[in-house]
Amino acid sequence: MFQRKCFISYHKADQNAVDNFCTTFKESFIKREITMTDDIIDSDNADYVMQRIRDLYLLNSTVTIVLIGRCTWARRFIDWEVQASLRQHRNGPPPNGLIAIQLHDSYKSLPDRVKLNIDSGYAKFYKYPSSGESLHNMIDGVYNTRAELANLINNPKERCLYNRQCP
Repeated sequence: MFQRKCFISYHKADQNAVDNFCTTFKESFIKREITMTDDIIDSDNADYVMQRIRDLYLLNSTVTIVLIGRCTWARRFIDWEVQASLRQHRNGPPPNGLIAIQLHDSYKSLPDRVKLNIDSGYAKFYKYPSSGESLHNMIDGVYNTRAELANLINNPKERCLYNRQCP
């Protein structure tokens, strides 16, 4: 089974569930993520932060997996990571494929940018995978269609500037 390099985007409140996901499915993908504390790029300049996310964390990934927890929708960095993942480069590689995966069945609130791309047909939203093979198929599906569906990307320039309150 060929492993794709996947950037993992999540809310830090879900760290234990994310760690469990990554351990359970470690044979299905090669993990890329921001591994330091929340808001690690110390700047209020959103363009600078976006560039640093691309340069440091997304550079060689091909699929972005957004792990949907209770408050994932509220975190501004998730919006920024997804925006950077979907950026289309002239004469460069296609943007990342995009998958949202529920960490628990009750978590259904999606970050706005993720929902826009699910609604457009570019991204996919899945329940927690039942097996490594199932996750591998999800990843390969968006990887294999990312170039041909790139015209469906909905990636507005406006970005979430502040973390929202999560109940």
